[in-house]
Amino acid sequence: MSIRVIAGTARGRQLKLVPGDTTRPIMDRVKEALFNIIGPDIYDTAFLDVFSGTGSVGIEALSRGAKSATLLDLEKKAVDTIKENLRLTRLEDRADVRRADAFSFLSAVPYQAFDYVYIAPPQYAGMWLKAVQLVDDQPGWVAPEGSIIIQIDPSELVELTLRHFSLYDQRKYGSTLLLFLEHTSGQAE
Repeated sequence: MSIRVIAGTARGRQLKLVPGDTTRPIMDRVKEALFNIIGPDIYDTAFLDVFSGTGSVGIEALSRGAKSATLLDLEKKAVDTIKENLRLTRLEDRADVRRADAFSFLSAVPYQAFDYVYIAPPQYAGMWLKAVQLVDDQPGWVAPEGSIIIQIDPSELVELTLRHFSLYDQRKYGSTLLLFLEHTSGQAE
């Protein structure tokens, strides 16, 4: 399997995969569909890529004009791969790579509001739900007009009961489901 940057300043660049089988990179067609949905709204935004893996999604956001991206992963191999992929794409100057536990990170008081919070954890462990609930507990992670985007296997979908966010769209691409959430009131509380 190979992954690449689809569009923008780093278009066509091949990205390295994380050694081993601890990550599941997003398929190019799903990534392309995701960024077609976001469209030009990605320009000049702050992007948080939780469970970043290869960094492919955060790097795509930067390549397409995001102002900044914070890429987060706990695994050292993933963090090293993200840094190498940022170097290969020459996008490291707008990226903040952090080796951190996603749950600890999201439990903290937000230091910044992100326009997009992308959550794509390892499958079948219920981690996506815990991550979304932590963001719901700290809604300041998401800018007033921002979105949470979740990537899961369709079989993982359960009813969401959140106080500050609601589902406004979902798209299925084969064995991948993308969920889009926004502030319930249309603005941060």
